[in-house]
Amino acid sequence: MPQLNPNPWFFIMMISWLTYSMIIQPKLLAFVSTNPPSNKPLPTTATTPWTWPWT
Repeated sequence: MPQLNPNPWFFIMMISWLTYSMIIQPKLLAFVSTNPPSNKPLPTTATTPWTWPWT
């Protein structure tokens, strides 16, 4: 069964992960977000409980 032979597929997987970790990942990590998250607190809104007519 050729599916069980890991020899060619292991090499392809290792080359893929090396490509990802050496080339693509640094480019993605160097990306600067144009909309950074802010630390300002969210405003709290006062809510009134709903009065159900059947209770």
